[in-house]
Amino acid sequence: MEAVKLACAICGQMNRVPVAKLAAGPKCGSCGEPLADGRVIELDAKAHDKATRGDDLPLLVDYWAPWCGPCRAMAPEFAKAAGTLKGRARLGKLNTEDNPQIAQRTRIQGIPALVLYRSGKEVARLSGARPASDIVAFVQGHMA
Repeated sequence: MEAVKLACAICGQMNRVPVAKLAAGPKCGSCGEPLADGRVIELDAKAHDKATRGDDLPLLVDYWAPWCGPCRAMAPEFAKAAGTLKGRARLGKLNTEDNPQIAQRTRIQGIPALVLYRSGKEVARLSGARPASDIVAFVQGHMA
């Protein structure tokens, strides 16, 4: 049975999830938190590094800050895209104000910035606030 690795954003545990179970909303084997339930994951530095390096499922990270108007305006659209992509990709947010070292390391020069990762590698970037349909199309276009 084919399985993917997913990092828990809460406890950091790596989980092996059968691909056939992704749409069912799997939970972390360690802490019980949802792993791929179609909601946006709030990432801290540890969870960001673990997920971007270890997740097999595509992970789209929104690098944002609370003072950024376009970032706040895009948040509902990003959440809508997360629901649409449930079971096929995970979407997470990283506050660059709280994690400037990660923003610097990942070369984020403007926000909002969307970076798509898969199997430990950056796949593509998209800058600026986008509607949910553009976000979904961006991820789907890079999943093949």
